Amino acid sequence: MNGSRPTGVAGGLRLVSRQTQVKEWLLAALFFVCAFVAVLAVALIFAFVGWKALPISSEVGLGGFLAGTEWTSSEGKFGILPLIQGSFIVTLLALAIGTPLAVGTAVFLSEVSTPKLRRIVRPAVELLAGIPSVVYGFFGVVMLRPIVGSLTGSVGFGPLTASVILAIMIVPTIAALSEDALGSIPLGIREASYAMGATQWQTIYKVVVPAAKIGIVDATILGMGRAVGETMAVLMLVGGAPQFFNGIGEPMSTLTAQIVMDMSYSTGTHRTALFGMAAILFLISMLLVLAVRLLSTLRD
Repeated sequence: MNGSRPTGVAGGLRLVSRQTQVKEWLLAALFFVCAFVAVLAVALIFAFVGWKALPISSEVGLGGFLAGTEWTSSEGKFGILPLIQGSFIVTLLALAIGTPLAVGTAVFLSEVSTPKLRRIVRPAVELLAGIPSVVYGFFGVVMLRPIVGSLTGSVGFGPLTASVILAIMIVPTIAALSEDALGSIPLGIREASYAMGATQWQTIYKVVVPAAKIGIVDATILGMGRAVGETMAVLMLVGGAPQFFNGIGEPMSTLTAQIVMDMSYSTGTHRTALFGMAAILFLISMLLVLAVRLLSTLRD
């Protein structure tokens, strides 16, 4: 009997022992604690960042902080509009370069490649996600920056260099999620397309990809979240100049890069402004997650 005592028989089915019931209750409690810790961590981080950032509305003014055009901490100017612009330019350029590459990779893995080839390509793509961002940064500085510099007639630090590296970094995220979206399309849809005389390529771009478009958009939004939050590689490549966009090869800065550069020596209002930027990044991430949840609702 293994020390357990059956609780009875009902409807022809043998009920589990009390010992098993206790084990399942403990497991359920453990999983609940895990989920609760995740939610609590998010709530605590949001509360801490918001609390630290709140004084910026009285010290600088919310309008002056968000719409200010100058970030010069030594002169007490804390306008982050150039940094917001820099973050979005680098992110959108990265999406423009990386999304077609990632979706093409997903289509190849899901619809075209043989199982043997898939076993080679998929780990290679997944390996991109495991490379530390500082390695991407070194690669960008040593290999890509001189090329961009020669093409644009500049030193090579700027949004183009940072965006190309970011595009490579977001490929695994978008490719993996897009492949899942393509794989979730029922096989019968493909068979129906072939039965009507469509070729493989016609089936892919007229049937399968349109059917999975919401999942692909989900993947792109999550890739955008990855790009917006990336710090180290962007810091090494974007130039670190808090100014408005002057060209794809000219230095500029982003919210994440500026926080890292200034955090070590900031005090007083300067530090509060950095927490304000962190709060802005947090809100952007929340909006992206909300967008994904809404799209998932549409897909369901």
